[in-house]
Amino acid sequence: MQKIDVLIVGAGMVGLTLALALRKNSQLTIAIVDTLAVPELDDTIDVRVSAINVASKNIFANLGVWSALESSRVQDYQHMHVWDKAGLGKLDFSAKDSATFPSEDNLGWIIENKVIRHALWQQAELDEGIHFFNDNKLATISQGDSEVFATFASEASSHDSADNSSTNNGSSTPTPPIIAKIVVGADGANSWVRQQMNMAMIFKDYDHHAIVATVQCPQGHKNTAWQVFLPTGPLAFLPLCSGTSATSVQSSASTQYSADSVNDLCSIVYSTSPEDAKRLTALDATEFSKELTAVSDGKLGDITLKSERFTYPLTMRLVQDFVKDRVILIGDAAHTIHPLAGQGVNLGLLDAAALAQTLTAKLNAHDDSHAELVNISDLKAFSRWRKSEATEMITAMAGIKQAFAPQQSPVKLLRGVGMNILNNFAPAKNRLIAQALGIKADLPELAYQKDAL
Repeated sequence: MQKIDVLIVGAGMVGLTLALALRKNSQLTIAIVDTLAVPELDDTIDVRVSAINVASKNIFANLGVWSALESSRVQDYQHMHVWDKAGLGKLDFSAKDSATFPSEDNLGWIIENKVIRHALWQQAELDEGIHFFNDNKLATISQGDSEVFATFASEASSHDSADNSSTNNGSSTPTPPIIAKIVVGADGANSWVRQQMNMAMIFKDYDHHAIVATVQCPQGHKNTAWQVFLPTGPLAFLPLCSGTSATSVQSSASTQYSADSVNDLCSIVYSTSPEDAKRLTALDATEFSKELTAVSDGKLGDITLKSERFTYPLTMRLVQDFVKDRVILIGDAAHTIHPLAGQGVNLGLLDAAALAQTLTAKLNAHDDSHAELVNISDLKAFSRWRKSEATEMITAMAGIKQAFAPQQSPVKLLRGVGMNILNNFAPAKNRLIAQALGIKADLPELAYQKDAL
């Protein structure tokens, strides 16, 4: 039997950020359960990337992780170019155009998911108050009056293991059960914690599948995030930091490149109908590349596919309450949104920072029992805080998706006119830049830049 303060299920970007944020302002003991290995960093580039905004960058910096990310592969971008394939509308954003935040040089950063996770994991391993459980998955979670009891698959009966999604991963070493004051589910869109606790959720199929891949753009990405709205959905080209020239294709989730210094690699996120996604993934690499070049109007040159293509369905999910007694959901376990604005990860990182702030705000530094860790009213306030922002983001994504749905010619004309007016209306444009930066009211303290940074 092991007693700890906070049990975090899921050692992805959000779960690891929560662990570090909790330890930054407290002496809470943390257990993290996740059997997914952390890949070693090498010269391969992962097709799975995240667009990190300024608020998230501040979180990483305040947790002492940003310098490690910068020394790895981070691509900053100062510009965004958005256009409507079916009309004449376009939008151009630049960090230097921000009147509200003139000190910001970048609109954001594109970073491979494995690079972020690796940096967070390394930082967490240095903290003696964070304990990793990587050998076995959890089998059960049960709540008592003052604690949560969690058992591992190797400890559960064979019947229990067969009846739920957590099964023994083959390890022969039993893992003792854990007793925690709080359990946090940071275990992704198909959250096992959410299922175990029967936490109610609303969801809606976006009727889109996303195709992700790495491509080479001979004209270079120009430190710009590109996005074109097609009749079937948005296609984004996110600039990658490679320091290399793409010369080979590997049959894996990552692609390795030779050492010619160029900036011509992009990660694509192609959101389209399920039928079109099936058609596109069935094309050979040459035909797929030609189609990308055509739909992007050749703005990035003759595009070449440099990796495998991966596709997955897009679904909106939102739990009705982020908190159920002593169990809390954050990140994709609590909400998933359309990737067209690239805000999913940023929303999850804010969840982690907000929860850490909520749990540690009233702790007495001299009270080793951490008796005030669970305050129901505070947890309910956290749930309302984070659900409100998630709902706002889901609504905004639905509005944008609907605005660019196939329309009759008069509507398309009005849409284009509206985009062009917005492109030349500084106050509204400045507000959109602020949204892209992630700087807004009611942010967790970790999301603000500290003087010491």
